[in-house]
Amino acid sequence: MLTLAACGGAGPEPAAPAPPAPAAAPGSSTPPGPPAAAAPVADPLPGMPPVTDPHNVYSDAAANMLNDVTRAAKPLVYVPHTKSGDVWVIDPKTFAVVGKYPTGREIQHVVPSHDMRTLYATDDLGNTVTPFDPNTGKPGPRIPVTDPYNMYFSPDGSSAIVVAEARRKLIWYDPKTWRVQGETLTPNCAGIDHADFTPNGRIGVFTCEFDGRVAVVDIPSHKLLRIIDMPRRNKRMGPQDIKLAPDGSVFYIADSEQNGLWVLDGAATKVIREIPTGMGAHGLYLDREAKRLFVTNRHEGSVSVLDAYTGAILTKWHVPGSAGPGGPGAGHSNGHASPDMGGLTADGTQLWLSGRYDSAVYVLDTGDGHLIKRIPVGRGPHGLCVWPQTGRYSLGHTGITR
Repeated sequence: MLTLAACGGAGPEPAAPAPPAPAAAPGSSTPPGPPAAAAPVADPLPGMPPVTDPHNVYSDAAANMLNDVTRAAKPLVYVPHTKSGDVWVIDPKTFAVVGKYPTGREIQHVVPSHDMRTLYATDDLGNTVTPFDPNTGKPGPRIPVTDPYNMYFSPDGSSAIVVAEARRKLIWYDPKTWRVQGETLTPNCAGIDHADFTPNGRIGVFTCEFDGRVAVVDIPSHKLLRIIDMPRRNKRMGPQDIKLAPDGSVFYIADSEQNGLWVLDGAATKVIREIPTGMGAHGLYLDREAKRLFVTNRHEGSVSVLDAYTGAILTKWHVPGSAGPGGPGAGHSNGHASPDMGGLTADGTQLWLSGRYDSAVYVLDTGDGHLIKRIPVGRGPHGLCVWPQTGRYSLGHTGITR
């Protein structure tokens, strides 16, 4: 169901990617056929780095493609904690914790800035972000910001978009001065939290975890264009992470209560199908070739591996410590694997994930999914950031780079 909403006159909808190839009906897990050749990206957002390969918007973030800024960064993994209010820093070579930094009350994510020069630890309850220097791994003074559950950056780098989940709105900040540029009210989007952007950078899609829908926002005007309901509106732990397919044909939306993904068309107008993955589908990550999509199934301790273009399920990896589907590891109790948020190493060989409910970080081999290391950390590890990341610029979260 499509429900229109408004936050002032948005004008005509910006140009969007071409419609996807024919797809299966909603509720089916059957993937569509091979993707067609991608057309050039139309009407890109001024100031956004150009899309060099329309068939793969992540082509400039392939393995080891560091830029001049990230090449100077110290390889470290930053682990924010929602319960202990700090960020732990891990050396990825030795797997040793090399720093513990109090950064507030409830630290949700560590977010790379658009220019990739700073990492920000977001504290929604403390209303601050703490900048980390990726060249040293050390924090700086906290910056006052309203309710930063999560944070993204406009594709042209002109705005830091703070996702104020508790206040049901987006707050747009100047990323240099941290002065407010404006707000986008989303009253019908309870639990607004994760986002991704169309290839041309003009539209952002934000998930509404407690409303079973997504909010579609015009980036240049900051206007809410529409609200799109999921076929089943899960409102307890519904739509969470979202990821654009490499060719921009669809958005994948993880829905924890649905135990899988909804597939939204690339123009962000309708849900076209569903892909079951596992209990508690939550985080979405692409491999360095943008050929595989990793889905963390938090409540069954597994990672589903999908074809990034078609959504076809390739395999599933179970993280040791989980009892598998339907077993005692499926809940929130401590002592079981609960893969949540994270990212890949620059060479793409490792996937690092926070264990949200068992005070751990897991390091998985992206070749066959085996557990390389389980690292004990603090209480409530959440939006883990592996640094450095490849790519030219960051769109935020734990490292959406292109």
